[in-house]
Amino acid sequence: MYIYNVTINIDNNIHKEWLIWIESHILDVLNTGKFISAKLTEVLVEEEMGGRTYSVQYTANTKEDIVDYYKVDAEKLRGEALKKFADKMLTFRTELKVIKEFYPTSLEN
Repeated sequence: MYIYNVTINIDNNIHKEWLIWIESHILDVLNTGKFISAKLTEVLVEEEMGGRTYSVQYTANTKEDIVDYYKVDAEKLRGEALKKFADKMLTFRTELKVIKEFYPTSLEN
């Protein structure tokens, strides 16, 4: 399993508008068929540059699904964000490969 992580710092003045917009954007990304789920999280650190920071983690079954997303869909979907929020947001992307997931074991006596 793979995670395509997008971290976004958004200007405080528009972050509420952005939060509304990002929900439909996440659904647009999921509807490409390249990802099986997504999580929207707020990063709980104060940035020196100000603003609010969020992370969207898209889960893909294969690395090829992420590559296909880049080839077919990413430019259009990223363009929509840039058109709407331009210089009010800063993003960076990270690809992660899940090695193993761990869960708590039962603590029965």
